[in-house]
Amino acid sequence: MKILATSLLPGLLWVSLALGQGTFFYDQQSSTDETPWGYGGGGSLPSIAPCGQSFTPTLSGVNFVRLNLNDGNPNDGLGTTIHLNLRANSFSGTILGTSDTVAMPNGFTGVENFFFPSIISLTPDTLYFFEVVETPSWVQWNIAAGSYDYYRGDAYYLGRAASGSDLWFREGIYVPEPSALALAALAAATLAYTRRKR
Repeated sequence: MKILATSLLPGLLWVSLALGQGTFFYDQQSSTDETPWGYGGGGSLPSIAPCGQSFTPTLSGVNFVRLNLNDGNPNDGLGTTIHLNLRANSFSGTILGTSDTVAMPNGFTGVENFFFPSIISLTPDTLYFFEVVETPSWVQWNIAAGSYDYYRGDAYYLGRAASGSDLWFREGIYVPEPSALALAALAAATLAYTRRKR
């Protein structure tokens, strides 16, 4: 039994490292195509702010929103930072939570996840809003938007609903996999328990 438990430990560590990415459970989304839009594509954040998206969840919580963003001027050498405010009742309503701030490096184009520190409780089939906040607000960064036919919400430009338009977004729950350290501790505890029983 000791040999078996000892030989399992490296395997558990390898599996935990290989699977340590976590799982995204998507609830609402305007598109599943995560192809980067390229430089200059989409709406310019400085010219459409305040901007965001309304959505109607079916899950009772959210802890991430994914957006498709790109540097509007990759030759200026400037990055930016972006965070999201999740709001209830209206686009300017009560802030339920604020995502971690993400540093966007100069020249970036692609999808980015905005994680909230914990799962924010939602009421299914109720309209919610996320606001995209860029700092500094004058740096030319773009967000993918268009006619995605997402019928459970709308994009918001200049603080107003834009019927027939949506931001490219995906939202839901992210469940992290157990860390290598946690699995190693479990293996060590199992080994200690086995030795004690003998």
